[in-house]
Amino acid sequence: MAKSRETFNKKEKEKKRLKKKQDKDEKKVARKANTDKSGDLDDMIAYVDADGNITSTPPDPLKKRVVIAENIQIGVSRQEDIEPEDPTRKGTVTFFNSSKGYGFIKDQESQESIFVHLNGCIDSIQESDKVTFETERTPKGLSAIKVKILDKV
Repeated sequence: MAKSRETFNKKEKEKKRLKKKQDKDEKKVARKANTDKSGDLDDMIAYVDADGNITSTPPDPLKKRVVIAENIQIGVSRQEDIEPEDPTRKGTVTFFNSSKGYGFIKDQESQESIFVHLNGCIDSIQESDKVTFETERTPKGLSAIKVKILDKV
């Protein structure tokens, strides 16, 4: 006669597996017994009040506010168009290299240094000339265009 192949460890694993299955079946029966499907729709609905809190009471129809969809801002708000003041500025040429064709103008109002290229000049300019100019935004920053001489110093 052959020896039984069932070891103590195998018997214990089988007992645990059966116990787990029995517990699962008991929980399933308990869930079915406790489910209350007789609840009506009003019990399931939740409302949001004016402060954004979830409540079970419906909002008062007299306090209802009308929201216009166009007034809702999503993302970055639009910047209102600002009418540009006088686009021409005044300044002094602080540096100009005529061989390389570029230089810098110091703005009288903001005292910032603005790049100028020979292509943006209407008159030929030199250092310390008083000029009027307009600016344009370039990838590297502000650049002066339409540069005209006011008077020679």
